Amino acid sequence: MENDFLLIRKMKQGDENAFDLFVRKYYGDILKYCAYHCSDKKYAEDLAQETFLHFFAKLSDYRYTGKTKNYLYTIAGNLCRNYYKKAKEIPAEEELSGMEELTAQGVEGEVTDKVMLEWALNQLSSEFYDVITLFYFQEMKLKEIADTLQIGLPLVKYRLRMAKLQLQELIGKEETGYES
Repeated sequence: MENDFLLIRKMKQGDENAFDLFVRKYYGDILKYCAYHCSDKKYAEDLAQETFLHFFAKLSDYRYTGKTKNYLYTIAGNLCRNYYKKAKEIPAEEELSGMEELTAQGVEGEVTDKVMLEWALNQLSSEFYDVITLFYFQEMKLKEIADTLQIGLPLVKYRLRMAKLQLQELIGKEETGYES
């Protein structure tokens, strides 16, 4: 963590090598986070890069508190949520044409499961969504999630449990085709 303090200090002084080291240090984790939040790999790469651009744009105001990676996750999470807001605006006809191509390739069951899971995840509140994706897709431990989201461990456990229950309910409703 002391390394981050020195890197940030050098970046604020304009050291190009410090910027390069910083990006190399965190890019993999941020890209992985974005890839789990965004189904389009190219767009996930764009979101990861945009995360660093946002961070660097506000670098002069940034105060090092030892949680630089958490701050990057927060920026990435906000960008991913904005992506989903834009994705919902895509006309249904465009989505269906892409689905027909996948079905023609013989992966109908896998696509249906993935679409159902994505739909269910998008129905969750952002607090539940963040916890469930960090736990299952980023494979973080509960303590790491608590540190990343800057919340208590009991709250992480509660949100994870509630998110699982909501996902089971949502997927169950979708499979039966009716809502109670």
